Order: sequence, then structure tokens, then C-alpha cells
Amino acid sequence: MSSQSAASYYAVLRTPLAGRTFIAALVGRLSYGIVFLSLVLAFTQATGSYAIAGGAIAAFGLVSSVLSPIRARLIDRYGVRRALTPMAVAYALLLCLVAALTWRPGASGALPWLLAGTTGAFTPPLGPVMRSLWSDLLPDGPLLQRAYSLDTVAEELLYVTGPLMAGMLAGLAHPALGVAVSAGLVTVGSLALAFSPAAAGVAARGSSRAAAGTPAVSQPSSAERTNRSLLAAAAGLRRPVLVAGGVGMALGALNLLVVAFAERHARLAAVAWVEAALAAGSAVGGLAYGAVSWRLSLERRLPLLATALAVPLAAAGFVSNMVALSLLVGVAGLFVAPALTTAYMLADKVAAPDSKTQAGAWVNTAFNTGNAMGSASMGLLVGRLTLAASFAAGALPSLLGALAGMRKARRPTDLSERKAPQEAPADGRP
Repeated sequence: MSSQSAASYYAVLRTPLAGRTFIAALVGRLSYGIVFLSLVLAFTQATGSYAIAGGAIAAFGLVSSVLSPIRARLIDRYGVRRALTPMAVAYALLLCLVAALTWRPGASGALPWLLAGTTGAFTPPLGPVMRSLWSDLLPDGPLLQRAYSLDTVAEELLYVTGPLMAGMLAGLAHPALGVAVSAGLVTVGSLALAFSPAAAGVAARGSSRAAAGTPAVSQPSSAERTNRSLLAAAAGLRRPVLVAGGVGMALGALNLLVVAFAERHARLAAVAWVEAALAAGSAVGGLAYGAVSWRLSLERRLPLLATALAVPLAAAGFVSNMVALSLLVGVAGLFVAPALTTAYMLADKVAAPDSKTQAGAWVNTAFNTGNAMGSASMGLLVGRLTLAASFAAGALPSLLGALAGMRKARRPTDLSERKAPQEAPADGRP
């Protein structure tokens, strides 16, 4: 299955356990596409205050993002089944409490903020878990690249369709219903993922490593090698984390810039078309990227993709109408999914075998945090600069991330060796 014809997206899903594991992860991740808009609508209707609703959403998103690497570390340490299951159950129960609280008007004070922040603390890291499972189910090479591309594109499409479903549920019944549906989806998806045979294989390997371990006093050389591996992995993560953060900032700034551009041209309704162009470009670019057998290494591809993303974003400030803006944003979108896919693959490559989920979570956190920072910073700049200068400033973080990503990180050769024979699953899959 090493040939390009065999390494198709269909071949990825036909890999034993891959299809059912991926579907379980998608069901759970659809919850995240629905929950944000549902929370906004539910808290706004229940409190009657945009300030309280905005604070609750900020608490939910900030706590969820900041604690993501810690939750991923727990999964790496205790296994998918033992760590993901209680996280998902606690998160779903808290979402149900939010739905109950917001079903009727009257919620006020600090309770919405406290409950939203507590809920965010238990958000299951389904994306990082699935990406770590891809590297366990598939060998390095074209198949793994296609799997990561498919995963990134599917996740982005969930974040496009999720808000539509949230709006539909709010219109047909009540915004809190979307919160409750999110709780049901994350429960079903997380439990199906945690109890899948693929996740059981990961837990079995983690348990066997723990059972084979000895106290650090009796094996000082092993402990030293572990510390060196952790430090080297952290140095290797610098590149994908910085680039993902830069891309996130650029896209966060773009969200506000598109609205400002549309208001300037009295075409506010056309914002949806620009967002659609970005999503469509990302989907097309991601699938095309995964289908190509690249000669350039991940380390070289990543800064090039971030630079290619920045160029059309900077040029978008010089167009004169919404159609041209949509075209340029669509071109920029061609590089969004490829850049994120490459960042996740590189993080997985440099991570130690027992910290792959955490490595992916750091990239995810960098992107989400960068996205929020990009929106906030552009809110301060867009009224002080011309639109052309604002678009250029918005694209700058992606370019700076690319420049930072061009610096080589020192990494021992043992971390570049993937799929060592002793780490192979018991059933013989690569």
C-alpha cells in the first residue's frame, strides 16, 4: 500500500479499525461545532445580558483552551479509556446543568461564568486523541498524510455545519436544546472512541510500559534518556506551535476584517459568502494536499504553507469589492488545512511515544489562543489603520510564525525514528 494509487482516502478508511474509530471521533467533535453558538444564544436568552453571556463564553473557551494540554497529558499517562471516559461524562453532565440553568430566564450573577468555566475544564480533547490514534493505526508515509488531511478537513466542516444545526435547534425549540444535544453527542462519541479496539491497543501499550518500568534510582541512565527526550520534544514542538499560533492569529484577525470591509462597502450580508469561500478553499486545499506525495520534509513545508497563506491575506486589503475579496480569501483558504495538517504531523513526529496526544493538544491550543488574540488585537487596530494596512497587519503573524519556523530545532535522531518494532500493536498493524 505504499504506491500513490493505493494510498487513497478510501484506503485510509478501509484500514482495520480506522473507519469506526474516525466516525466515533466525528460524532463527538460535532458537539464542539454546535456548543459555542448554542451557549451564546442560551446564556443571552436566559440572562438578558450580552455582557454576562460574553463573559460566560469567554470563561468556557479560555479554560478549555488553556487546560487542553493538561487533559491530553492525563490521557497520555493513563490511557484513552481510563482518562477520556470520566472527562466526557463530567463534561456532558455539566452541559446538562447549563441547559437546565438556561432553559428559563432568570440566570444572573456569577453563576453562569462559574458553570461555564467549570464545564470548559473538562472538555474532552477528541481531536488530539484521534490524531494520535491515526499514527498508531497507520504507518508513516502517504497513508498517514492523507489521514491527517482528512481529519483536518472533516473537523473544519463540522465547525461549519455545527452552527447551522445550533441555529436550527434554537429556532425550532430553544437554544438550550442545542446545549443538551451537544452533551449527548460528546457522550456517545467519546465513549465509542474510548472503548474502541484502537484505543484499547494504546492503553495496553501504556500499561505494558508502566509495568516494565523500574524506579529511577536503579535505572539512572533510563531516566536521563527520558529527560533528554522530553526536552528535545519540547524544542521540536516550538516550530509547529509557533506556526499554528501565527496562522490562528491571522485567521482571527480576518474574521473582524471581513466584517469591517463589508460595512465599508455596505454589503454586510455578503460576509457569509466570504466565510464560505474560506471554508471551501480550506477543504479543497486540504484534500488536494493529502493526495500529493511530497518530497519536501515537514519541517520545510510548514513555513512555506504559512507564508503562502499570508500573501493573499495581505493582498486582500487592496481589492475594491466583495467578489474579489471572496476570491482572495478562498485562495488563502487553500493553505489553511494544509498548514494545520503539517503542524499536527510535525508535532506527532517529534513527540515522544507516550506524549503524542499532548503534543497535538499544544498545537491545537496555540491555534485557538492565536485566533482569539488575533480578533482582539485587530479590534484595537482596525479603527486606527486603513483597511489595506489592517489586512497587512492581520497577515503578519502568519508570516512571522513562518520565519520562526524556519529555524532548526535540535533533536536527537532517536525521536525521528517512528514505528519502532517494539512499539507496534499486538495485532501486527504498522
